[in-house]
Amino acid sequence: MMDFLTLIQVLDSTVRLATPLLLACLAGLYSERAGIFDIGLEGKMLMAAFFSAAVAAVTGSVWLGLLAGIASSLALSGLHGLASITFRGNQLISGVAINFLAAGLTVLIAQDWFQQGGRTPSLMGGGRFNAITLPFADSLAEVPALGPIYSELLSGHSILVYFAFLAVPATWWILYRTRFGLRLRAVGENPAAVDTAGVSVVGLRYAAVAICGLLCGIAGAYLATALQAGFVKDMTAGRGFIALAALIFAKWRPWQAMWACLLFGLLQAVALRFQNIDLGGVVIPVQVMDALPYILTVVILAGFVGKAIPPRAGGDPYVKER
Repeated sequence: MMDFLTLIQVLDSTVRLATPLLLACLAGLYSERAGIFDIGLEGKMLMAAFFSAAVAAVTGSVWLGLLAGIASSLALSGLHGLASITFRGNQLISGVAINFLAAGLTVLIAQDWFQQGGRTPSLMGGGRFNAITLPFADSLAEVPALGPIYSELLSGHSILVYFAFLAVPATWWILYRTRFGLRLRAVGENPAAVDTAGVSVVGLRYAAVAICGLLCGIAGAYLATALQAGFVKDMTAGRGFIALAALIFAKWRPWQAMWACLLFGLLQAVALRFQNIDLGGVVIPVQVMDALPYILTVVILAGFVGKAIPPRAGGDPYVKER
C-alpha cells in the first residue's frame, strides 16, 4: 500500500511531467480552434528545447534561453502558417515536415556548435530555472496532511509550471469571455461568416498559430532548462503527439485538457517511481508502465473513448469569395 508521503511525491512528479504536455495541449487548442490542425507541436517543442538549452549554455542566462526557444518555435509556426494559411497547403503534411525538419536540424546544429554527439553542455546555476519556494512552505511542512500537500506538492516548482497551470483559466477566459476568443472559435467553425462580418480570417488564424508557437516554445524550454539540464537528441519523446491525444480526449476544451494532461503525467510518474508493480502476485514489468502513455494515445486517437468532433472548418484552407 502506498503511504501518504509517497503519494504526494508521485503527484509532485505528475505535475512536473504534465507541464510540457499541458503547454503543448493548450498550444494545439488555440491553433485547432481557429481551424488550423497542427501535428507539428512535437517539432516546435524540440526546436525550442534545443535553442533554449544552447543559448542558456552559451550565455549562462536561462531567460535568454527561454526567449531563444520561443523565437525558434515562432519561426516554425510562421512557416506552418505560411504553408497552410497563405499558400493553402495541406496542414497535416506541413506539420509532418516541421517535425522532420526539427528532428534533423537540432542534432545537426548541436553537433556543429558543441561537438557532443548532438547534445548541449549540461546547464548549471543561472542556466536553469530554479524551484520557487512558496511563502511559509518550510514552516508548514510539519503540519499533518496539509503541510506536505502545500510544501511538497504545491511549492517547489519552477516558474514555468505555475505559468502552465495559470494558462488554463486564462485560456478559458480568452476563448469564452472575450471578443477575440469568440472570433477565434467562429473562424474554426464558419470562417465565411467571420469574413462577412468584416473580420480578417487570415489575421485571426495567424494570431492563433502565433499563440501556438509561443506556448510550444515555453514547453520546449521547460523540457531542456527546468525538467532536465540540457538538450539531448529527440528529448520530446512523442510528447507533442501525446498532447494532441489529450486535446482530442478533452474535446478541445481547456479545463478538460488540463485533467487529460495530468492523467498522462500520472502514468509517466508511476512508471518512473515503481519499476515493477505487483498486483496480487501478478507483476507488471516497468516496460509496460513506460508504454502506457503511448498506448493510451493510440486508444484515444483510434476513437475508443467516445467520438470527439473537431471544429467544423478544421483542416480546410479558407478561400475568400469574390
